[in-house]
Amino acid sequence: MYKILIVEDEDSIRGFLNINFKRNDFEVIEAANGEEGIQKALLEKPDVTLLDLMLPGIDGYKVCEVLRKEHPKMGIIMLTAKGQDIDKIMGLEYGADDYVVKPFNPIELTLRVKSLLRRLDIEDKDTDKIESGEFLIDVYSQKVYKNNVEIDLTPKEYMMLKIFMENPGKAFTRDELLNLVWDYNFFGDSKIVDVNIRRLRSKIEDNPSVPDHIETVWGTGYRWKE
Repeated sequence: MYKILIVEDEDSIRGFLNINFKRNDFEVIEAANGEEGIQKALLEKPDVTLLDLMLPGIDGYKVCEVLRKEHPKMGIIMLTAKGQDIDKIMGLEYGADDYVVKPFNPIELTLRVKSLLRRLDIEDKDTDKIESGEFLIDVYSQKVYKNNVEIDLTPKEYMMLKIFMENPGKAFTRDELLNLVWDYNFFGDSKIVDVNIRRLRSKIEDNPSVPDHIETVWGTGYRWKE
């Protein structure tokens, strides 16, 4: 049984999500504010955390930053009432894997959670290693190394890098990356790809502003250069 943490200050939304995910066979943990969310995440180690952006006390951005630092492989999905692109991008910059704007469709939210978990499970069962230049991916442990030094990546960053390294030289469109990494008919826009590419470059490139490995293919998307 998967474990999901719901960090949401509105009782009605938290209760609704609790019922929805219990019906989908999840073990549900609840937190009503950021401080409690951090405590329960560190104690319970959930597989996925649903994290409201506008929390009393510590806001969702800070909670996301702490959880990502403590649990790099945890899935984090932001819940926000704001629809502006800057709020979505900031959530991704702080380490969220995905975002859902309120009011949201419970079926869509469940699909997003299951999609992330399915991807992580598939990688757990694969025992291969992938190498490209100074990079090595140990798929069994989901660890990434550059010159034998481990790099901490979020689940989405890891999936994206794995796809690139398995297909060197192939130009992927943003829509292709949305379908491959998010694993369903994505309801958002392609900005989520660009944000994750920028984050990934900051972690693996010697000079992220002049990348040697993840190349921009103007008018198309991105490709991996060995």
